[in-house]
Amino acid sequence: MADLPTHTIVFEILTRLPAKDVGRSKSVCKQWYVLLSTQDFVKIHCSRSVVSSNQRVLLIDDLTCSVRPIISNNNDYGPSSTVTFPFDHQNNDVSILSHLNGLLCVCLNHTYELLLWNPTTTAFKRLSTPDSHGFYINNLDAIGLYVDADDDYKVLHIKRRSGVLGVYVYSREVDSWRNIPFITRQEYLSPHFNWSAGTFCGGTLYFIVCECLIGGTNVVICFDVNSEQFKEISFPPVPSNGMVQGVLVNVKNVLHMFASTGMFEMTLDLWTLQGDYWIKVLSCPPIPPISLSLWCDITHYVTNGNWFVMTKLGKLFTIEMDMKPFECFNPVSWFRGFKGAVFVQTIVSPSI
Repeated sequence: MADLPTHTIVFEILTRLPAKDVGRSKSVCKQWYVLLSTQDFVKIHCSRSVVSSNQRVLLIDDLTCSVRPIISNNNDYGPSSTVTFPFDHQNNDVSILSHLNGLLCVCLNHTYELLLWNPTTTAFKRLSTPDSHGFYINNLDAIGLYVDADDDYKVLHIKRRSGVLGVYVYSREVDSWRNIPFITRQEYLSPHFNWSAGTFCGGTLYFIVCECLIGGTNVVICFDVNSEQFKEISFPPVPSNGMVQGVLVNVKNVLHMFASTGMFEMTLDLWTLQGDYWIKVLSCPPIPPISLSLWCDITHYVTNGNWFVMTKLGKLFTIEMDMKPFECFNPVSWFRGFKGAVFVQTIVSPSI
């Protein structure tokens, strides 16, 4: 077993095990422990874990955290299992900011510290440093989690402090932060603009930047993770005479956006990015009036040809899309009273 070739039948079987079974398999023998801990194994196992049947909904409410499967045949959440936080926290303290390949980037609200956390393996890594890196302020900062061409997991932290913008990158490989240049329009530094979490797709992190006014400016900021260059592209051409909400989604390495517009009646459109331009995929009829208190709760995911619009209470409604191969994973979601994310279960570690 010590000389086990990379592409043996045993290796192929192990890379297809569920993440929790891989953890148990490490105790079989020393050789398996070494094999299952290699970056090559983790990378291949992760690529085979990113399937719709492996997605889970994680919800945080006060001191509790639960994980539920998504059951596509009845369009609902499955039974929940409790997850114990492996780090110290306080009541309603943990906010989910970004996620990728089973890793969550979270913030502890009482200390402002950033952490990388794998809720499947329970491993975590604190990103805060004595020189004030790795501290997050809600409504001012933005976070994006990505992996570069060298398979190094990184965190992009956009910080707005007293009219000054700083951009920093954390590398899991070298376990440190560094500053990178960012030239953008000065008005985006204003607290009147809200930055979404970053969505990683095709080697680029995308952020929605929206002016917190009805009829205000909405743009998308793009960050090429290998060249570390920024650029701005337009928002989809949606009506701006009401509330506008955009949710970015990576669908098989193609960027899509769910765009919600309206005031008392909501219109939902699905757009896809081709080059630097948005193409409308579909538009559904106006949705019956929805309480404004639910606007901040709404999240989406698509699987088996159906587009589910969800709130913290469960399914709101379903739109049949007639697009059977269309499966995607929802980016981080913020629910009123809950914080949550749809993620996949992997063995990716928050540290090397």
